[in-house]
Amino acid sequence: MPKVAAELGPLDVKRLAHPGGKGNAMFAVGGVSGLYMQVTPKNGKTWVLRVLVGNKRRDIGLGGYPTVTLAQARDKAREARDLIARGVDPVEEKKAAKARLILAQRKGLLFKDAVDKALAAKLDGFRNEKHRDQWRSTLDAYAIPSLGALPVQEIDTAAVLRVLQPIWATKTETATRLRGRIEAVLSWATVAGHRTGDNPARWVGNLKELLPAPSKVATESNHPALQLDDAARWIADLRTRDGFPARALEFAALTAARSGEVRGARWDEIDTKQALWIIPAHRMKMQREHRVPLTKEAVALLEALPKLEGNPLVFPAVRGGMLSDMALSMTMRRMHAADIEKGGAGFIDRVNKRPAVPHGLRSTFRDWVAERTTYPGEMAEVALAHRISNAVEAAYRRGDMVEKRRAMMAAWAGFLMGAEAKGKVVRMR
Repeated sequence: MPKVAAELGPLDVKRLAHPGGKGNAMFAVGGVSGLYMQVTPKNGKTWVLRVLVGNKRRDIGLGGYPTVTLAQARDKAREARDLIARGVDPVEEKKAAKARLILAQRKGLLFKDAVDKALAAKLDGFRNEKHRDQWRSTLDAYAIPSLGALPVQEIDTAAVLRVLQPIWATKTETATRLRGRIEAVLSWATVAGHRTGDNPARWVGNLKELLPAPSKVATESNHPALQLDDAARWIADLRTRDGFPARALEFAALTAARSGEVRGARWDEIDTKQALWIIPAHRMKMQREHRVPLTKEAVALLEALPKLEGNPLVFPAVRGGMLSDMALSMTMRRMHAADIEKGGAGFIDRVNKRPAVPHGLRSTFRDWVAERTTYPGEMAEVALAHRISNAVEAAYRRGDMVEKRRAMMAAWAGFLMGAEAKGKVVRMR
């Protein structure tokens, strides 16, 4: 017969102390076979049930003393023995319960929290901070109000449709990007174990069957462009205006560059002696270095600009940072309004009759190449840094590409300036 331990009382348990030496001491407390109090060399006390489970001896922790009292430890020990008698391993059961709890918590992850986690995971994939902010702001504006408080596991196709349908026809490009970003968040949630099943924001084989193709409903027009017949009058007006926004706008017109490329231009990118502006890949939309031949008008503009000490920007804002896109837009709006006040028609797009905007200057350049010159359209596409076919790109990206484009840009500057304004330089005051 195995020896039965004497049944200790609460006061006996309280008085138990480590006998000295290394290692933990084990004291049988009786009442339930195999129930021990484990005492560390520093007299920390925990309850342990030492029991045989199948062919394995288990030391099952039942909690610390005095949080778990002697009576509670005996109750826990009896429950564990009952489980073993029914063929259940208490240790494995505890692990399984913990795993179920973790899984339930993961599946309870809210969409708004999943956005944060997905963004963190994708951080290296963003070209720059602006792209990351755009990615997040679209979700904040359109998806979070509807999906934010929903667990990702509960988001279905109907929930995604409630977000997309109100803007699918009126803001098609935005809605298309939003769909892709919702899909990316839910895809991350699936891989991370927070949801299961198909992605309800997937286009092919899913939303494609419920929404019209973007190309069928897109109503967003091109950026309003300056009419060719207004170009000389517009540039003449612009050159009478002071300030970095006006000079940045003039430089954008002369180079047919994007607003962001001009506003972020740095002096170390520009070689006025070689009349060349090299925009690094990380500042380009297509993530590819872009070389811009500078006309004599563009070089004269740059040489007339003051250089602010310690500031690398060619066109800095008042406080020293980069000009905002709105600064250039407001300059064009004021020019349009002033022209109307003087009895003119303003500067409006020929097709949509809306006032021209900075980005529309690129369209004006493209129209000039097509309608007023014999320069190849492919060369204009290279000047605009558009993505074009591989065969054409190979032909126009050889060593003489810049010189071919230099002649084209010189002709464009001449068209903008006209005979009246030729050679005039506006200095910054």
